[in-house]
Amino acid sequence: MRTLKDKLFILFQQIVPQHLLSRLVGKIADCTIPWVKNSFITWFCNNYQIDMTEAQEEVATNYPSFNAFFTRALKDDARPIDHTQGVITSPADGAFSQLGKIEHGRIFQAKGRGYGLTTLLGGDQERASAFIDGAFATIYLSPRDYHRVHMPVTGTLTHTTYVPGDLFSVNQTTAEGVEQLFARNERLIAYFDTEHGPMAMVLVGAMIVAGIETVWSGQEAPRLKAAVHRSFQQDTAKPISLEKGAEMGRFKLGSTVILLFGKDAINWQAELQANSPIKLGEAIGAQNTV
Repeated sequence: MRTLKDKLFILFQQIVPQHLLSRLVGKIADCTIPWVKNSFITWFCNNYQIDMTEAQEEVATNYPSFNAFFTRALKDDARPIDHTQGVITSPADGAFSQLGKIEHGRIFQAKGRGYGLTTLLGGDQERASAFIDGAFATIYLSPRDYHRVHMPVTGTLTHTTYVPGDLFSVNQTTAEGVEQLFARNERLIAYFDTEHGPMAMVLVGAMIVAGIETVWSGQEAPRLKAAVHRSFQQDTAKPISLEKGAEMGRFKLGSTVILLFGKDAINWQAELQANSPIKLGEAIGAQNTV
């Protein structure tokens, strides 16, 4: 049962100008004035107990802006990638919000709440059909987590879709209290061909997330209030192929990644459940051999 505090938190998100607030925070996060960015960086490190020994640049205030600090690169050996044949690895640091099967075209959100697969994918029924009765995993990145997103398997990019939407927080409180949360928020959907068949990676924006970037196009969100579809299949001479463990994108402030695979393609590890913590590169599933 939700507390009064939780209800007020959700109400605040419903009445606040979400996009204006988020873009304003984004401007501040890009500020390079030393006393401004250093104040925010120092407060953030102290409040969230950030382990800077993992970062390539260990001195937090050496980053030129808060966003540069927030999307900092890790040392090469900080997140070993499990390269076992057929294994799917976590694309990010975080915790599972939910994971399981896509049943009757719907994805489980939290406590009796769910949302439509086709709605999540921007109403694209053709692309949604590839994931009917498939598998999903929703990974929440908290503010203290590493915020670059990497490939869980090797894949070749085929399409992307940017879907405009709300900017609710994506933490557990909001997931339990806001209907169809992940299918309402701003998001970027990237489709890949992989050894396990089609895979989609959905990067979901959130309150005060100032942007979503990819390694192939740079800034992807925010955009104008219209969906943007891009195909990457025409230029077969220079396909965008990313190896397992390679960076594919990043969030400027915290958010969520949703992985989708087709029917009978993969199985999640049995011990994983909602709220299970995970690190980038750790095994979370494997190819279905049945």
